[in-house]
Amino acid sequence: MVFVTAPNEECAVRLARQVVEEGLAACGNLVGGVRSIYRWEGEVHDEPESMVIFKTTVDGFDALKHRILELHPYDCPEVLGVDVADGHVDYLAWVADMVELKK
Repeated sequence: MVFVTAPNEECAVRLARQVVEEGLAACGNLVGGVRSIYRWEGEVHDEPESMVIFKTTVDGFDALKHRILELHPYDCPEVLGVDVADGHVDYLAWVADMVELKK
């Protein structure tokens, strides 16, 4: 799973649609109503954001990360990969089938 925040829902939708269409993720779940409090360039910010939770494979993570970095409007976007220790076997197989590794 890969967590990515975006400045608004429109941007989150654009990111999710692009990487799913490109086969870099099986899906992207949009979570609205995220409020991020963070320190950036010496100041504390309190901003609304949207989050996308992408499903990809371990082997597909690097390509997904690089593409998000290309598409994302932030200077330093959040792209956090989290290993999935277990899950529904059929779902995990579907994710693997949907991710197209470009070799």
